[in-house]
Amino acid sequence: MAITVSLAVLLGLALFLLVRLRYVGFGSALIAAAFGFFLASTGAAGPINAFADALLGAISSF
Repeated sequence: MAITVSLAVLLGLALFLLVRLRYVGFGSALIAAAFGFFLASTGAAGPINAFADALLGAISSF
């Protein structure tokens, strides 16, 4: 049985763990999350999604 997890969920979990382990402060985490939302609404969203798809495709082929 294959389990798929959204990249947004994985990145959210990573950000949560960084805040929890105090590698990143709460303010920095809010800035990172806001940056992600604003970046998604720009023209850079398409190339970033294409890069993430290619990277995940390469990882899954191993």
